[in-house]
Amino acid sequence: MTARTPRLSRLRRLTPGRGDDGAGRSGRRRGATPKVVALGGGQGLSASLAALRRITGDLTAVVTVADDGGSSGRLREELDVLPPGDLRKALAALCGDDDWGQTWARVIQHRFQSEGDLHGHAVGNLLIVALWEQLGDPVQALDLVGRLLGAQGRVLPMSAVPLELQALVRGHDPARPEDVDTVRGQATVALTPGEVLSVQVVPSAPPAVPEAVAAVLDADWVVLGPGSWFSSVIPHLLVPELLDALVETKARRVLSLNLAPQPGETEGFSPQRHLEVLARHAPKLALDVVLADEAAVPDRESLADAAKRFGAAVELAPVARQDGSPKHDPELLAAAYDRIFRMHGRIGPWR
Repeated sequence: MTARTPRLSRLRRLTPGRGDDGAGRSGRRRGATPKVVALGGGQGLSASLAALRRITGDLTAVVTVADDGGSSGRLREELDVLPPGDLRKALAALCGDDDWGQTWARVIQHRFQSEGDLHGHAVGNLLIVALWEQLGDPVQALDLVGRLLGAQGRVLPMSAVPLELQALVRGHDPARPEDVDTVRGQATVALTPGEVLSVQVVPSAPPAVPEAVAAVLDADWVVLGPGSWFSSVIPHLLVPELLDALVETKARRVLSLNLAPQPGETEGFSPQRHLEVLARHAPKLALDVVLADEAAVPDRESLADAAKRFGAAVELAPVARQDGSPKHDPELLAAAYDRIFRMHGRIGPWR
């Protein structure tokens, strides 16, 4: 138990269905789908959600709120709101495959092209921010957008305050390759030519959204990654209440690795180095499964050793698109998740 456990106890009252009625750990009847929470941001989280919505009807996305570039950064600076971009992408990924869902997915992802102030803004960003201003509640507003889109799941911010990402980077200035500098801003960190050593968020110890903490505590499975490692995945571990929940939850935990190192942020990283960096930022975090594409792991033994430090097994599966791009195929990723959910650990209450 961590020192922050009493705070988690207060938040547990927000968690529905934790009774002992004989129907399973969360009071769900057999035959229900697993309750899954996916954490991340950007395209990595979108890929995970597009896969997970194919295998469960009970899905929650918990999204990072440190973006400061593009349309999100402009809205954040001008209106002092959470950056809406990664939240919008998650909502689009949860849209169904029918005409309604795909039409709305295209609409909210549409960016204006002009010579004026609207240039580059995404329709979904403006819609989300407008509802935030109307309702004064980011969670209620996102739930309303989700209903409008027919989203097959719920989208929550990890924190109710916008965060600034700061990183210690060796060689950020190519003229001083051995110097370590503090680099500020998610967009800058993501594109640094140097080696990212560690990241933190400002304000430090930001408050978690209670609904996000409750979702993690009540989940059957928690999926972390894939995504930009330092700017989308690790930030969730820097929110104390959310990290407490990830450590304390009875859910099984899956870490989904990227298909390739990200230029700048994780240039030259091996799969096992991703795990080593994660362990440095959250040494108390345990995992059950590490999922990786079989073609992206040149040294399986080293990855297995790194996973053992988390108490995790390694699952290798073909999850990449067949066109050679470093992107996940939703159907293949869904099949990998489904197999993991069914085969690892005790049989869940949804079976």
